[in-house]
Amino acid sequence: MRMIGQVNRERWAIYLDLNSIISQAETSLKAPVVHITEAIAPQSPGSVHDYYSNGDYWWPNPDTQDGLPYVRRDGESNPANFHEHRILLRRMRFRVASLAAAYRITGERRYAEKAVSLLDAFFVNARTRMNPHLLYAQAVPGVCDGRGIGVIDTLHLIDVAAAVLVLDKEPASEADAHILQEVSAWFTTYLRWMNEHPQGVEERNEANNHGICWFVQAAAFARLTGHHDLLNGCREQYKHRLLAEQMDTDGSFPRELARTKPYAYSLFALDNLVTLTHILSTANDNLWEYQIPDGRGIKKGISFMLPYLENKPTWPYERDVEYDAHWPVGMSFLLLAGMAYGSDRLLALWQKLDQQPREAEVRRNMAIRHPLLWI
Repeated sequence: MRMIGQVNRERWAIYLDLNSIISQAETSLKAPVVHITEAIAPQSPGSVHDYYSNGDYWWPNPDTQDGLPYVRRDGESNPANFHEHRILLRRMRFRVASLAAAYRITGERRYAEKAVSLLDAFFVNARTRMNPHLLYAQAVPGVCDGRGIGVIDTLHLIDVAAAVLVLDKEPASEADAHILQEVSAWFTTYLRWMNEHPQGVEERNEANNHGICWFVQAAAFARLTGHHDLLNGCREQYKHRLLAEQMDTDGSFPRELARTKPYAYSLFALDNLVTLTHILSTANDNLWEYQIPDGRGIKKGISFMLPYLENKPTWPYERDVEYDAHWPVGMSFLLLAGMAYGSDRLLALWQKLDQQPREAEVRRNMAIRHPLLWI
C-alpha cells in the first residue's frame, strides 16, 4: 500500500539531510548489538527477557519509612526509576532505523546486514530476545507490577516496523530473510497481545494521547504483518471515535491541555495523530481531508498548534513544568503533513526547527526519528 505523502528518490534530499543519515549509519555499523538482557530490573517479577519500566511521574512516598506505595507527581519525572529497558529499546530502534535508511539511500548491503543482526539480537535470538508483551511496563512500586498505559513504551518500535519493511524488500541472504520473518512473527504475537490482553485493551480504550498511540502502534504493526482487517478497524476508529473523543472543536486536545506539560503533550498528541493519518490514508479513503460533521479533523488540529510553533511566546495556556525551553523541535508531523498538503509553511518549520535534539526527554517523545522510512 503506497501511503499518501510518499515521494520519489529524486526529492529525498529536498526534505532530509541524506549525508547525516549515512553518517549515523556509519556510527551504527561500529556499535555493538543491543538486547534487553543487558539490564536486569531488580523489581521485575518477570524473567531477564521481560521488558520492565517504572511510571515516569511516581516517587517514593515521603510519609512512609520504606517509601511505599509510590505517589504521583504529574509532569515531574523521577530519574531514579528503572529506565534501562526503555533506553535499550530506543537505542536499538535508532540504530536499526539509521541503518535501514542508509540502505534505502545507498543500496549497500552492509547497512542491511548490520540492521538484521541488531534485529536478531533484540527479537529473535533465544538468549537475548525480548518477550512480545508488556506485562511489566510502567510498574509502580507498592501499587502494581505493570499497567495498561505501559503499552506506550513500545511506540518507538513503529520505526523498527517501518525499517523491516525496507529491509525485507531485498534481504541480503536466506538467513537474513529468515530473521526478518521471525521479527515479523514477533510483531504478530505482540499485536495479538496488545489487542487481546486486558492491559492492551485498557490502553486501547484510553481517551488521551495513550489511546492515539495504541492505534499508531496497531496500525504500524498491522501494516508490517499484513493484518488488513485490523488496519481497517483502526481506520474506522479514527473516523468514528478518536477525533470526537480527543479533539475539541477548535482543534485543541483538551485532555493534554489539562496536564502539567500542556505544550509538549499537545505536540505529542498531534504528532502521533498525524502519523496515524499518514499510515491509514489511501487514495480511496484520504484521512488528510476527512472531518467529522462539526469540522474536526487533522487539518484543524494542525491549524490550532501551528501559530504556537511559529511563535511560542503567544501560547495562552500554562507553561510546562519541565523542559519547556526545549520545545518546539522538528517533529515528523511537520514533514508528513507538509508533503500531504503541499504546505510551504509546514515544510519551512520542518527545516527551521532542530530535527536532532540532544535532550533525552524530548527525543523520547518523538516516535519517528527517521522519516525517510515513511516517505
